[in-house]
Amino acid sequence: MGNDDRMPTEREWLIMEAIWDCKNESITSAEILERVQSRGEMSDRTERVLLHHLVKKGLVGYTVDEHDSRLYHYFAKETRENCLKAKRQDFIDTYYRGNRAGAAASFLQGLDLSDKELKALERVLKERKKHG
Repeated sequence: MGNDDRMPTEREWLIMEAIWDCKNESITSAEILERVQSRGEMSDRTERVLLHHLVKKGLVGYTVDEHDSRLYHYFAKETRENCLKAKRQDFIDTYYRGNRAGAAASFLQGLDLSDKELKALERVLKERKKHG
């Protein structure tokens, strides 16, 4: 991923979440709208515009229904994990000038973590250190 122009906006992210929640199956525009509206307000027109942007960005693909050419089935062309990775990197580049350690330290210092959570983080750090 890595291209800022391809990164989903906050509103587009809602659409992507609805699509990703379908696992490897496709989803219609009406089904996406139903899922997105349960999380907050979004008009049918806004959803269509956002879907169009996501298709243009190459994050979402579609097929036309074989029985009804007015019905499109949408699917994710990019994984949630890849999009999250790109969002993280963009955030670090924007707010921490690319300093990943500084960003991580800032987050950790601002959190009230339990002993269990701290141990889990220590395991992650040890594993990262082991595998470079």
